[in-house]
Amino acid sequence: MRILLRVSRNRKWALSRSGSSGPGYVERMRFLNRLKESDEACLSALRSGSVFLYHNLAPLLQQTDRGVFRLPLLHTEDVERVLEQMGKNKDLVRESVLVTCSEDNQAQFSLDLGELDQSALEELCKGTFVDLRKAFFILRGEEAPLVARGQALLRWHQTNGFCSASGQPSTRNQSGSQRVCHSTGITYYPKMSPVAIVLVSDGKRCLLGRQASFPPGMYSALAGFCDMGETLEETVRREIAEEVGLEVESIRYSGSQHWPFPQSSFMVACHATINPQHTQVSVDEAELEDARWFSLEEVDATLKVKRSQRIAKGDPAPFWFPPKYAIANQLIREWAACPQLRS
Repeated sequence: MRILLRVSRNRKWALSRSGSSGPGYVERMRFLNRLKESDEACLSALRSGSVFLYHNLAPLLQQTDRGVFRLPLLHTEDVERVLEQMGKNKDLVRESVLVTCSEDNQAQFSLDLGELDQSALEELCKGTFVDLRKAFFILRGEEAPLVARGQALLRWHQTNGFCSASGQPSTRNQSGSQRVCHSTGITYYPKMSPVAIVLVSDGKRCLLGRQASFPPGMYSALAGFCDMGETLEETVRREIAEEVGLEVESIRYSGSQHWPFPQSSFMVACHATINPQHTQVSVDEAELEDARWFSLEEVDATLKVKRSQRIAKGDPAPFWFPPKYAIANQLIREWAACPQLRS
């Protein structure tokens, strides 16, 4: 099997897209690191910072006059005012966790107010709490990673409040970058589970599949969790063999992405090729509802038409792909745009 681990132009594009380059990047990263290491510095940044609100892990969104949904960033003072209007102590804002900072070094946090009345909060904040999966389809591309990261951190703290060794409660630092069990001295950090996501090609077509839990008509690249001790290459080969009964010949790394489902996954995206003489798909029905080959023409046509337009036309079985923010969508677009991936 050939392993191609070159970082292509798509990888450079991903670095630029993620905001990890440009003027002031090093300063911003060092500023964030100081906030993680110093509770006092983090509290100070929170007082002058901004907060994304959630209710039971559903982010608060606001709709503009044009009908576009946006992720509102509320100043800490505004959040404190809302808490007081809801009859709560404004110090509840200190439970916010650090997410990132803006280009002008304004710290940005996330806070879950699931214990408060949802409709009253929505009225005060002039917005709506939206399930995260739905939010991915209606938010702008640059906002989706922020809302995903904020929710992932909140979820991790909600589900990791106790030490796995002693059973005693653990305590978070102010930024939320870690939890410590003072009984054992163990420090816990937020974690992601590594997942290989792969677009398989036979040279002319790409293979996409769907799980029963997917929305009707949605097909995506194949994916699976890395087993303990596996390399990325081993995971790719095993998952493709297990799910569709095919043997991978070569792998090309594309990029990576945090994905908040089911509980914070680290998606490592690859293109893979198989022998064009051995393309018979054998679906493991315990893993997938369906898997099928798509021609370049089918992929191009699907990428050009929005899902809402297909539904409006009354198409009984429209094919569509994950939202643009999802790395599966990027893999599909790369395959369609790059003849080298189809050779």
